[in-house]
Amino acid sequence: MTTPTSTGVDVLPTLLPGFSGTTLPDWVRRRLREGLGGVCLFARNITDHDQLAALNAEILAANPRAVVALDEEGGDVTRLFADVGSPYPGNAVLGRLDDLAATEAVAAEVGRALRRTGCTLTFAPDVDVNNDPDNPVIGVRSFGDDAVLVARHGAAWTRGVQATGIGATAKHFPGHGDTATDSHLSLPVVDRSLDELRERELVPFAAAVRAGTVAVMTSHILLPQVDPDVPATFSRAVATGLLREELGFTGVLVTDALDMAGASSPGGTPESAVRALAAGCDLLCLGNDNTDAQVEAIVRAVRAAVADGSLDAGRVAEAVGRVHAMADTLTAARAARPEPPAVADEVADDRLAATFDVSPSAVAWRDRAGGRFGVVRLEEQPNIAVGVLPWGPDLADHDEVVLRPGDVLDPGALVDGPVLVLGRDVHRHPEARATVDRLRSVRDVLVVDLGWPSPDRAYADVATFGASRRVGRALLAWLREG
Repeated sequence: MTTPTSTGVDVLPTLLPGFSGTTLPDWVRRRLREGLGGVCLFARNITDHDQLAALNAEILAANPRAVVALDEEGGDVTRLFADVGSPYPGNAVLGRLDDLAATEAVAAEVGRALRRTGCTLTFAPDVDVNNDPDNPVIGVRSFGDDAVLVARHGAAWTRGVQATGIGATAKHFPGHGDTATDSHLSLPVVDRSLDELRERELVPFAAAVRAGTVAVMTSHILLPQVDPDVPATFSRAVATGLLREELGFTGVLVTDALDMAGASSPGGTPESAVRALAAGCDLLCLGNDNTDAQVEAIVRAVRAAVADGSLDAGRVAEAVGRVHAMADTLTAARAARPEPPAVADEVADDRLAATFDVSPSAVAWRDRAGGRFGVVRLEEQPNIAVGVLPWGPDLADHDEVVLRPGDVLDPGALVDGPVLVLGRDVHRHPEARATVDRLRSVRDVLVVDLGWPSPDRAYADVATFGASRRVGRALLAWLREG
């Protein structure tokens, strides 16, 4: 096996692999001792918070500078609470509430939960401006469709989580909100000029940089008017020109997962790693199920690129320096505040419900139903970022039918009376729309969309703009008002 001393290039600190299982694999432990930058954790690595704390203690014992990262956005995207659903409202709800103190407090509580389990960096906040209601991957992860509002709340979230000693990561640079495709599955295109990007997409990132975010995450999207040849993750014009030179960001630039379709390269992940480093990225998120052989292949590819002159050794050393500086900064911040003070993050149910978009007919339905109704839950295939987890209200005391793609509902199988339909982004799914249309023709139906609804609200009598368990609790309280 090659070593840094034999090549003069230390690659491992720039790599952030994922792994299978709930215990630390021997190969990851060995790589950490050799200087591996850290790990990216996913829901499948977590059984409970005690197990996670023990796992993270092993990681940091092997490498005290290791970055322990995961996607904990404080809403629909959660790893810490994937078994029970998120106890936080989520960004779109916080944006509609528009209370910066509440946003900062929720972020601080997310930070406290991460601190208790030994994590060091969260891939949040999502500061994309969600301008496309058909966006399949951002939606309610965004604070809203107004750049200035997103900027305010993104900065507040950054301040809140970093006050606990947990690093924030503003994502997905330079903006994934104006897309109708998912970069996990394909390469989205945002055909906007630099001036248009400066007026909207870049505004929240500039605010996050001013708020002191320690990290920014790239997006695997193509911006043909900025760099028509490569996705943002591989573009010096984007990663170095826009982020470093124009916005003045000096922290760690981390890639979105390099195993996503939007980041594909002819030579696979090793080639993508070289391209990302060359563009100006510092920490490479490799994916969610890596192996020692894959890490070794990346190390060899980077060293080969340095040897043949296609990648500057100084660029790799710069990336390593930034990753180590971030790790040291976060370690010092946690040492200075061993136990972050608790904050009042709880937003009352009625305040959350006041952010819902409720039609007059919905109020009338609630009054007619009087708390007695059947439930149809539309379980569409979730996007990869969200994954499979409990969502919406817990209605175990009601007759509930769960429909998955391909299932056909027999309205006669439901109990008599009104029907509550729960879905996410209902307007985007033909089968879900067909189910709603059929039910509306024979029953007294209330459709609650817990995702990002269409502008006409045709399939959202109530739009909650979030599907977390916390939002579900507020919805349940609203339903019981009648």
